[in-house]
Formats: sequence, C-alpha cells, structure tokens
Amino acid sequence: MTVGKSELINYVAAETKLTKVDSQKTVEAVLDGITEALKKGEDVRLIGFGSFAVSKSAAREGRNPRTGEKIKIAASNRPVFRVGKELKEAVNKAKK
Repeated sequence: MTVGKSELINYVAAETKLTKVDSQKTVEAVLDGITEALKKGEDVRLIGFGSFAVSKSAAREGRNPRTGEKIKIAASNRPVFRVGKELKEAVNKAKK
C-alpha cells in the first residue's frame, strides 16, 4: 500500500482536529520548507525521524545503452534522506 499526500492530509486532519483545508496548508508548508532549505544547500534534521540533505553528483561520461555511444552526464544535485534511529526502530518493531 502506498500513502500519498491526500492520505497524509487526512491523517493530519484526524489527529489534530484541523479542517482538511488547514491540514493541507500545514502539510504543504512543511514540504515547501524542506524543499526551500534543500534548494539553498541546507540540511533538514528531524530528530528521531531522519535527515534530508543534498548530495552532489559530479559530471561524468556514460554510454547510451541502445547505441553504445559515449554521452556526457552533467553534474547534478540529488536530494537524499537518511533515516533516524527512532524511525528505523519503529519500522523494525512493526514487522515482527
């Protein structure tokens, strides 16, 4: 099962007794805050949950799998998530 943004909004509304409109604004504000921090190259640390960071990927040479032709792959920034200890433990306890 996959939980999407709308399910997260419904969960926030149920847990906080906020309206769905207010819950949507809250969820979107949190996601926008994380996005803006990552755009600036900053890390976002949520103690017990995990950390969001930007990983830099250097430019490199690759090959087109169809033709075998060499291609240049540009440098890029990738958002990465590192799970926190408490989240990891909670997920592992749930599976037992």
